[in-house]
Amino acid sequence: MTKMYRLLAAVIVAPLSVSPVDAAEPGQIFTFVQAEQLEYRSGTGKDNLAWDAEGWIGTDDDKIRIKAEGEKPNDGKLEKGEFQLLYSRRVSDFFDAVVGLRQDIKPDPDRTFAVFGAQGTAPYMIEVDAAAFVSHEGEVSARLKGETDWLVTQKLILQPSAEINLAVQSVKERHVGSGVDSVSAGLRLRYEIVREFAPYVGFHWERKLGQAADYAREEGNRADNRSVVAGVRFWF
Repeated sequence: MTKMYRLLAAVIVAPLSVSPVDAAEPGQIFTFVQAEQLEYRSGTGKDNLAWDAEGWIGTDDDKIRIKAEGEKPNDGKLEKGEFQLLYSRRVSDFFDAVVGLRQDIKPDPDRTFAVFGAQGTAPYMIEVDAAAFVSHEGEVSARLKGETDWLVTQKLILQPSAEINLAVQSVKERHVGSGVDSVSAGLRLRYEIVREFAPYVGFHWERKLGQAADYAREEGNRADNRSVVAGVRFWF
C-alpha cells in the first residue's frame, strides 16, 4: 500500500516541472488539472463537502491520470475517499482506453482495485467515463458516468449529469449491494467568469437500491438523499 501512495505522490508532483503548451507537436508533453465538482451539499441527508477532480500528464496518445473523489460531512470524519492512478491510451478520435489502480480509503475496510475502462466523448457531446473494478478480495463492480453541457448564454452553462454503480457481490461491511447498487443525478448551472473558473449552483440526487438501501437503513442512514449544492469548477 505504501508503494502505491509513493507512486501517487510522484505523479502528482511531476506536472509541476512541466509547462503547459498551446500547440501540439509530436511527443509533446501536456499537463491538465480540473476540479469538475468542489461543492457544499445541503439537503435531506447530512450536509457535506464533496469533490470530484482529475489531473493528467502526457501526450495526445498516452497519459498518466489521477482521479480523486470523496465526501466529508460537516459534523464528522471523511465518509468517502477514492483515488485512481491510471494509464490511458487513445484508441479513437473520441475515446481513450484506461487501465490502472483504484484505492478506497473510506468507507472501511479499505480496498484496492484493478481498473479497466474507457472514457471520452459520445454522440451529442456527452462525456462518458465507464470502468470495471476488481478488488484484491475478488469483488467485481462497475461504474458508468455521463455529463454534458447546454449553453444558455456564452458564459451561463447548464450541466446535467448521471451515474450508476453496479456490483456482482454484496459486501455488507462496505454497504454495497449486488446488482444495481446506487444511482445519482445532478443539474448544475455555472457562470464562467473566465473559462478556467466558474462558480455554480444546482441540485444533486442519489439513491441506494436493493440490499445497499437495506444496509444504509440498518446504519440509521437514508437510502434517498436530495441536496441543493453550491460550488466552484476550475481547471488549469
